[in-house]
Amino acid sequence: MPAPVIALPTDGLRRLGLRPSDTTFYQLPPDELTDHCLRRKEGVLNDTGALTIRTGAFTGRSPKDRYIVKDEITSGSVHWNDFNQPIDPAYFHRVFTAVTTWLNRVPEVFVRDCYVCADARHRLNIRVITETPSANLFAYNMFLRPTEAELDDFRPDWQILSAPGLSLNATECGTRGKNAVVISFRHRLIVLAGTAYTGEIKKAVFTILNFLLPRDHDVLSMHCSANRGPKGDTAIFFGLSGTGKTTLSADPARRLIGDDEHGWTEDNIFNFEGGCYAKCINLREEKEPAIFGAIRPGALVENIKFFPGTDHINFDDGSITENTRVSYPLSYITNALQPSIGALPTNIFFLTCDAYGVLPPISRLSPGQAMYQFISGYTAKVAGTETGITEPKPTFSACFGAPFLPLHPGRYAELLGKKIRQHGVKVWMINTGWSGGPYGQGSRIQLSYTRAMITAALDGALDLVEYHPHPVFGMAIPSSCPGVPAELLNPRNTWPSPAAYDEMAGHLADWFTTNFEKYAGAIASPEIRAAGPVREKVKKS
Repeated sequence: MPAPVIALPTDGLRRLGLRPSDTTFYQLPPDELTDHCLRRKEGVLNDTGALTIRTGAFTGRSPKDRYIVKDEITSGSVHWNDFNQPIDPAYFHRVFTAVTTWLNRVPEVFVRDCYVCADARHRLNIRVITETPSANLFAYNMFLRPTEAELDDFRPDWQILSAPGLSLNATECGTRGKNAVVISFRHRLIVLAGTAYTGEIKKAVFTILNFLLPRDHDVLSMHCSANRGPKGDTAIFFGLSGTGKTTLSADPARRLIGDDEHGWTEDNIFNFEGGCYAKCINLREEKEPAIFGAIRPGALVENIKFFPGTDHINFDDGSITENTRVSYPLSYITNALQPSIGALPTNIFFLTCDAYGVLPPISRLSPGQAMYQFISGYTAKVAGTETGITEPKPTFSACFGAPFLPLHPGRYAELLGKKIRQHGVKVWMINTGWSGGPYGQGSRIQLSYTRAMITAALDGALDLVEYHPHPVFGMAIPSSCPGVPAELLNPRNTWPSPAAYDEMAGHLADWFTTNFEKYAGAIASPEIRAAGPVREKVKKS
């Protein structure tokens, strides 16, 4: 029986200045989009049937080329900075015209209607118009999928136009270079040019939700993963890329709500998306079976390389980029929660990959400490993850997602603090980085130990043990934890030289303090200021 024909929304496309044709494809299923990619030689299949592509010059986001139109809606609301760069409305129109002109010239265009926000009260309909079938497949995987009945009267709240083959005239368009992502809240448009990196699409949508939900609905938008336990309890995992957000939330004993973007309302936690966008570098089936098993027909794998002469992915090969990725629908995770909505959280985990070996592998935070760490958003990049990095480098990203936050970080911190106190949520810090010394000297904390610590926190086992404060950072360190060697819990005890640990702890404290200075005057209450590290408390051996 042939698949039903879904009518192309020609009127809506024409209102954008686009000219629909016989090669304007609407709402194609994943197998047909994959076939188009193969026909156009834009990708190949791997041995499990997933589509693999290269994204060209850009294998990650380009935050310096992301702009927000400065107009009557945004001028007084957006926190303008290096991530939220203003662009004049006149330049936006030039970029928009260049993109629509380009899309009218290319042989094929792919259109998809989808939506974000699993909570129907906050649903936002999105129309994605792309030059390539792979970008359309990405939108299918990552956003929520309307039913055929819902498509009958679908009206987009926002529209995305993606033209990776277009090179902008930077002088005429007011951009830094030939590529750009431009967001107009007035026109409810996201326009992408000159970049094929699919992650730009999802993060642009995340940016608009980070503007609209806190401002208009008092909903906290969060860069986090979330899951639900057998008793219905919800846990949230904040963390920057590489800290284990996706890995640790994909727990076979718990139902996955989502791996990256969520909202916190007065009565629930809900996923923004309908899929996952997981890192593939060094992927192992035994360590991350859920992600490994999701690489199958319909999944989209980016910038990997095969073992020579085979179609078998070499997950350890980061020669194209360390940021290898796979997108797939949430339904590819066997224990995913549908609809992806959970109860109010009982536990929050801040994940950091501390390459200096200073922070405890698990610690409990007071509300003031939680707000300080949330505003700080600390992790450390290690050698090999970015060009030019040869030793650990401290990285601070406010609210664990500064590049995607149009409002001042204080707005998100204020909302989080209010909700933690209102609902009595326990907050934990988890170091997934190094112990016994810094990167290059110590060793990475075993994933099995990290999972055991999180399980103990979730099960309440850590409510029954004694704690002592870290001498510099103040967080409470448990004296014991089921399944974890006791000597691992106090990081100072794992170093060959306690004096060397004290010196490194002092350096890290200084970096925290320097970073916090830019927020202290504007948003920090006395409680939060008092929650920062105290350099003078570094032990002297």
